[in-house]
Amino acid sequence: MSTVDLGIPTVRPQHASPSSHLRGQRGFPAAARDELADETLRGNLRHATSTIQGKRASVVREVRDWQKLRSAGSALKWQVTDHLPELLEQLEESVTAAGGQVHWARDAEEAGEIVTALALERGAQEVLKVKSMATQEIGLNEALAAAGIRAVESDLAELIVQLAGDTPSHILVPAIHRNRAEIREIFLASMPDLDPSITDEPAELAEAARRFLREKFLDMPGSVAVSGANFAVADTGTLVVVESEGNGRMCLTLPKTLISVVGIEKIVPSFQDLEVFLQLLPRSSTGERMNPYTTLFTGVHEGDGPEEFHLVLLDNGRTAVLADPEGRSALHCIRCSACLNVCPVYQRSGGHAYGSTYPGPIGAILSPLMTGMSGTDDPNSTLPYASSLCGACYDVCPVKIDIPSVLVHLRAEDVDRRRETRGDFHGTWDVALKGASRLMSSPRAYDLAVRSAGPLAKALPGKNIGRLPGILPVIPGWTDHRDLPKPGTSFRSWWDQHRKERAQHPVVGDRPGSAAPEDPAPRGEEQS
Repeated sequence: MSTVDLGIPTVRPQHASPSSHLRGQRGFPAAARDELADETLRGNLRHATSTIQGKRASVVREVRDWQKLRSAGSALKWQVTDHLPELLEQLEESVTAAGGQVHWARDAEEAGEIVTALALERGAQEVLKVKSMATQEIGLNEALAAAGIRAVESDLAELIVQLAGDTPSHILVPAIHRNRAEIREIFLASMPDLDPSITDEPAELAEAARRFLREKFLDMPGSVAVSGANFAVADTGTLVVVESEGNGRMCLTLPKTLISVVGIEKIVPSFQDLEVFLQLLPRSSTGERMNPYTTLFTGVHEGDGPEEFHLVLLDNGRTAVLADPEGRSALHCIRCSACLNVCPVYQRSGGHAYGSTYPGPIGAILSPLMTGMSGTDDPNSTLPYASSLCGACYDVCPVKIDIPSVLVHLRAEDVDRRRETRGDFHGTWDVALKGASRLMSSPRAYDLAVRSAGPLAKALPGKNIGRLPGILPVIPGWTDHRDLPKPGTSFRSWWDQHRKERAQHPVVGDRPGSAAPEDPAPRGEEQS
């Protein structure tokens, strides 16, 4: 008997598309181990993150009500997540009323198809792009290339990464892992007619990039540009793009057609709310009081700017994040990168170790929430463990995202999933923690273990325990890279010995019934 196709539409997965650039090929520990071996990378990261931290701290100290601003930003973001459907509908109405057109994309594939179709219809062979993490997330450049359209990044750092065939490693500074000498070699290999005598001085490199991009701005067949947005205002339909170079503004004003791909979480309720975020974002990201270029645009205006404006509202797993009461605050992120710059893990491993468009502490929660954690072999299942839980990320977050709490929540979810999966809850950490749980639940067993540790350690030579064999759970990973001090006398053993000594040599007032020492006279009074 043959089957009948009733034409029932297939429901797409709620999580992000598998093709999204949100999941690496390897887990964080393996990827970070390779990155840690690169001394140049570590030096670049240390210099860049410490410089940005210093600038941020300086401009934040200037704002008396900084903590109130953080609270206001957090409250506004909670208002957005609590009323997201209504605000999105309001945004669509506002953009449409201003002459724009709104498209809804459930995942990366739909967003790529929409942008590609719009570019092809206008005969574009090249598309200029404003720096956008949303387009990086959905792999838009690759989707356009498959249709024969070349995307050209206009942001200097993004251009460096693109010309090198590399991927971004930082939210704010995508090429943070490259130094000046490397950038010079990239330009020489990729830019036609570049003078070979160019040095690695920043001014010369910037000038070379400027000449390269100006030719693109002045010769745009099809005249199409693609951007993201830092904020989208629901009540006016205004989009906001902040940048430091001005290339983005060229893309937003010169082309005939502008396409903006914006995550649904980037919305703010009213134009007045920008007053809060345009103070929080520049100080937290670039350490500036205001971004050099803050561009606001609303719809289409005859004789001024693009003739067509298309807004692509992107989901791609964001509704899955919204559905998690413990994790939805990750959608509040305004992509300032402050959490990356203070994170001791990111500072040493860099962004590529996370395998996602979104690295660092925010990526360690946002990526797993958007994609889901499917199993032990899923690289994103390792990201919630890529943290020391020091809390520095929460302290600097301009909208008060409690990243450490969400990390613990995701770790608990991972443990619960593995516990329910037969044969999956037997890793070294599981075995070690299960043993520790049993040991600490028995006072007698715990007392025996700590009392015996000291005498056993005395049999080992030296002050520290050497490298332990790999057959043991968890601990060898510590002794491979750090000195493990030998345990000394346990507190209980010390306390027993202390009590014995006090019993043998009592002091005045130490035993019941003994005379208490005389109270000294109050200060300011003479003693008789």
